[in-house]
Amino acid sequence: MSKFGDGITRKDFLNGMAWTMGAALSSCPLTSNARSGDANAAKLGDKGPDASARSYYMERGIMETDPRYYPPELTAMRGSHPGSFEAGHGLRDGANWDREGAARDSGEKYDLIVVGAGISGLAAAHYYRKRFGPDSRILILDNHDDFGGHAKRNEFDVAGQKLIGYGGTQSIEGTSLWGPVAMGLLDELGIDLQKFYTFYDQEHRKRWGLGASCFFDQETFGTDRLVQREAGAFGGLDELTPDNLARFLDQTPLSKKAQADLARILIDAVDPLPGKSKEEKQAIVNGTSCRAFLETYCQVDPAAIAYLNGRLYGIRAVGLEAIDANLGLRLCAPALMKAMGLSREFAGAPEPYIFHFPDGNASIARMLVRLLVPGSAPGSTMEDIVTARMNYAALDRAGNAVRIRLNSTVVRARNIGPAGRAKGVELTYVRDGAPVRVRGAHAVLACWNMIIPYLCPEMPDRQKEGLSYNVKVPLVYGTVAIRNWRALQKLNTGSIYAPSSFWSGVYMDFPVSIGDYAYSRSPDDPVILHLVRTPCSPGLSMKEQYRAGRAELFSMPFEIFEKETRSQLDRMLGAGGFSSARDIAGITINRWPHGYSYMASPLWDPPWKEGEQPYVIGRQPFGRITIANADAGGLAESFVSIDQAHRAIEEIAAMRGAA
Repeated sequence: MSKFGDGITRKDFLNGMAWTMGAALSSCPLTSNARSGDANAAKLGDKGPDASARSYYMERGIMETDPRYYPPELTAMRGSHPGSFEAGHGLRDGANWDREGAARDSGEKYDLIVVGAGISGLAAAHYYRKRFGPDSRILILDNHDDFGGHAKRNEFDVAGQKLIGYGGTQSIEGTSLWGPVAMGLLDELGIDLQKFYTFYDQEHRKRWGLGASCFFDQETFGTDRLVQREAGAFGGLDELTPDNLARFLDQTPLSKKAQADLARILIDAVDPLPGKSKEEKQAIVNGTSCRAFLETYCQVDPAAIAYLNGRLYGIRAVGLEAIDANLGLRLCAPALMKAMGLSREFAGAPEPYIFHFPDGNASIARMLVRLLVPGSAPGSTMEDIVTARMNYAALDRAGNAVRIRLNSTVVRARNIGPAGRAKGVELTYVRDGAPVRVRGAHAVLACWNMIIPYLCPEMPDRQKEGLSYNVKVPLVYGTVAIRNWRALQKLNTGSIYAPSSFWSGVYMDFPVSIGDYAYSRSPDDPVILHLVRTPCSPGLSMKEQYRAGRAELFSMPFEIFEKETRSQLDRMLGAGGFSSARDIAGITINRWPHGYSYMASPLWDPPWKEGEQPYVIGRQPFGRITIANADAGGLAESFVSIDQAHRAIEEIAAMRGAA
């Protein structure tokens, strides 16, 4: 288990409840919006919406050194986009990019080479410069066409109005868990959390009457029906009363038994384990799936369980059958936990979920890049970074102390000499299908744990096993720009929970206005809808579901996502006058087959002693190679990425001190 116990923060709770509670596109985007009705909508490249974004630019004579190179404006398939994973998959499948004479020697030498330009990799570069001076020569390599890793920025231009959304890491949350290192980085970047109390319009949904709804689909529940959620217009389970629950249930297509069962476990809960001690009850909820607990100990109707099943998709990306009852009940039936005398609390002090840039934590990555690379972005504040247009042409400019090289997949990382007496490091990366070799004094692997054993096959087996224990959580974030939100206002909804649909959550983006960026002011203005999908395979273990989901995402083309998106929004919002053919201005699919870091579960993982967790064993230094990422902390949180970056650089400092 992680040092945070169950590893659940308030963000986890709110993400899980976010949907249960409650135009001319830019001049060179990769897009499939020609049907949207915009006369100036850009046409697809010859290779279609699943083509490499880099190839899209190159076909138009736009290289990374060209100021027109600007990945945030690209639509269609993003996240792990074509061109970002093929070399890595080749390495996994036995490709030998490192055979003698295969790689071209770049002749470059650096003080530090960082693999991965996500928040952890960028923070590692920052901490290295703080430790060893601003003139330190650093190369950051990343397989994607953009920096930020899972902190992904999406942009749209709808009839001349810029919309900014997030395609990955959502918010700065659980700040009571942020230690001095991570909070110190926010201070260094000039991020003042108190300002979000002004930036975030906490009364927006209430002012416009935008409650939370549930969409019951015909395939599962016998009819398509959008129903206002049971917790009242603007609250969650804490506001649940017999009256508002009864009003909700009466409008649903659920049977009377399913309705009665929901009322029984959500409101009128009695102890389902009478006569057992608190310790015995805790052991049962830890070792029983939430579905099995509801079926066996509570005799809950299958339709009621189907209604509850999607509530935890945003937490563990699986349904109730693969989540322990301890976590599942605290999130979807806390009254049962109270009836059993068990804790319903989560790690971290309560705080409003408002510390959100329009592009999520991509703004943190952008501010780090601005700090590291001269000329990469104008401005100096948390306000002006929001609308700043990054200059990607500056990232890999010769002469910079820090260079960020995108579209470059590292396929080998080795110590020069025996690990215990290494004189430096040598890395091989693939760019444009050709391997290139580069050397440095030290390396930080700020990539995914699961790829590191392939990069460093000489590592001890125990360390490789610890790294391989992490199976990344697959998920998809869709961002859909719509021309207005009159249909949502007419239906009195700002978020929709859809437990059995293709997208399990659909909701209006957070109402945040910062600096020159203003959130949609009225239902007549365009806005972004945020959509969430977690590919699940009920009946399999948690990790096997993740592997199956990853395979599904890699095999699913953009056209399927677009078709399902248009169909589901039409079915949900059609009664309010919504038409996808008329109202959708752009679709971006942020596909993350390797998404969240794996977080341990008492249902599937042993109770390791402190220091014996696989991620602790896996993150140990290997010669002059150190490891920094959220995986190394066993928790999918931005502050963990930052803390692990700091640890990795301190390990290098210890090596340099010993030398």
